[in-house]
This record gives sequence, structure tokens and C-alpha cells, in this order.
Amino acid sequence: MKRKIIFLDIDGVLNSNDFKEELNKEYSIDADKVKMLASIVEKTNAEIVLHSAWRFWFDEKFNPIEKGGEILSQAFLTNNLRISGVTPDLSTEEIRKTKKFSKVKANEIKNWLIKNQDVDNWIVIDDLNLNDEDIRRCQIRPDSKIGLTEDDIGVAIKLLLDNEE
Repeated sequence: MKRKIIFLDIDGVLNSNDFKEELNKEYSIDADKVKMLASIVEKTNAEIVLHSAWRFWFDEKFNPIEKGGEILSQAFLTNNLRISGVTPDLSTEEIRKTKKFSKVKANEIKNWLIKNQDVDNWIVIDDLNLNDEDIRRCQIRPDSKIGLTEDDIGVAIKLLLDNEE
């Protein structure tokens, strides 16, 4: 059976800019947004692959090693979600310094897909423009001020279930 994958960004998706400002916390996850993500996973049986900088807050077995990782893990655990993988890190020191991760995210996703040939359908949920036409066709791009919405959920489910027999 082929797999369905959600390449997930966190900032601007599971925590909107407005939500972070309201809480005045660096590491915050909006429980309502996680419930929305859980509804996608429940309806499609998709797996979650982190392609967010938050992936660096986990060890190779996806156990949290930083406060942000602990917060995300708890939010996922509460909603029966789990991380099944992470994209490779193709960033350079300059990209990390300038925080221009959008320059490499598309290539990180494509690299992951090349190494995982058993994927049937996939989507990317990221508020950033990833500057890649192949990715854009499969991307749900929430407004970073709002984060994931019910409309985004509908599009995500449709894209993941397309081509299903």
C-alpha cells in the first residue's frame, strides 16, 4: 500500500503570528490548529513528515530534546498524532543566519521523496512561498497571521485522496 505524506511546517501553520503575539511565547502551538491537522490525518491516513526548523528539536527517534519539541510532542500526543519522519537539512550557514529556509525547503522535500519511493500522494502545508512549481501544485499555504483554517483542511483532504482507487 502506498503512503500519503503531509510535509508539515509549524510556524504560521500550527501557531499563527497573532496567536504567538497574544501568548507572548516563542514556542507555542495552537491546540485548535493541531485538532484540524488531526482531522486530515484521520480522514486520509497520512503520515506527518516535519520540514520545519522545529525538526531540529528532536533526536533521530523523534523524541524531543528541546522545549519546543516537548511542546509539539505533547500537542501531537493529545491528538494521537506522531511524526513519522523529517526532511534532510540542506541549509547552509548563511541560510541559517539569515533564516531564508524557503530557499532550500523545496529541495529538502524532493530529496526526501526520492529516498521514499513508496509515496502515493503528498502535500506540503507551509505558509512560505517555496519557489518551486512542483511543490506549489501540492501546497496548502495558510496565511501566517491566521494559521491553518477549515478551508485549508478541505483542500488538504481532497489533494491527499485524489487518485485513490
